[in-house]
Amino acid sequence: MLLTNERAQAAAMNIGPGGAEGGPANRHRGADQWLYVIAGKGVAMVGRQRTSLRTGSLVLIERGRTHEIKNIGTTPLRTLNFYVSPAYTRAGKEKAAGRS
Repeated sequence: MLLTNERAQAAAMNIGPGGAEGGPANRHRGADQWLYVIAGKGVAMVGRQRTSLRTGSLVLIERGRTHEIKNIGTTPLRTLNFYVSPAYTRAGKEKAAGRS
């Protein structure tokens, strides 16, 4: 986490070439996630929808939607993520839906 308050959080994510975060069961039950690509090339699977990612891409992952982010490039995929409401505790554990 980079910043957090009672209403939102900001986090950075770096995925190495060939790597992935999330998966078919990954979802944030209590938060929308806005993912902005700072650098790199990848693909986002949100539910059954596939979206190509490149520098400047912005993706909304609505609360409860399953998602996976994959790096399909040769350099790190670097993203800035905003969660509204906060999705994680300060210790980095996912919050249950509706918990502050």
